[in-house]
Amino acid sequence: MSDLLLKMPNVYEPLRKNRFIFRFPSDLGIQEWTVESGKRPSINQNVTEIQFLNTSMWVLGRYTWQDMQLTFRDPIGPSTSQAIMEWVRLGSESITGRQGYAAGYKRDVELEMLDPTGAVVQKWLIKGAFLSNVEFGELNYSEDGLATITATLRPDYCILCY
Repeated sequence: MSDLLLKMPNVYEPLRKNRFIFRFPSDLGIQEWTVESGKRPSINQNVTEIQFLNTSMWVLGRYTWQDMQLTFRDPIGPSTSQAIMEWVRLGSESITGRQGYAAGYKRDVELEMLDPTGAVVQKWLIKGAFLSNVEFGELNYSEDGLATITATLRPDYCILCY
């Protein structure tokens, strides 16, 4: 067991949960600093069973990238509520009932993980993402916390660049 610890490098710096930036296309108007928390991409790989006589073997089936949860701070200005609602309206307009084309509401988002100096050490491209669920948060007279927005980002696929 002690041999295992000797193999660990002396200079070891792990990724930290609090060193990240979500970058949105500039036309959406969503500021990077308004993201309070987020989830990194996750993938679900289905398995297919191949039965033969009294046994089975397994191979990979279809895979899907899972939803990503994001929480935004909602300052008075610039309004995160307004920016997110504008993105929602690209897909579904509640006043007219019209819906947009996928080319209009799907966007590519970047997730960058940073080292202690602020250099990008891990980069994800979140391709064809759109908002599938948005909750503009609860209010309560007995609390003085920040107003937040929770959104579900639905990607087509994700790429880990490095």
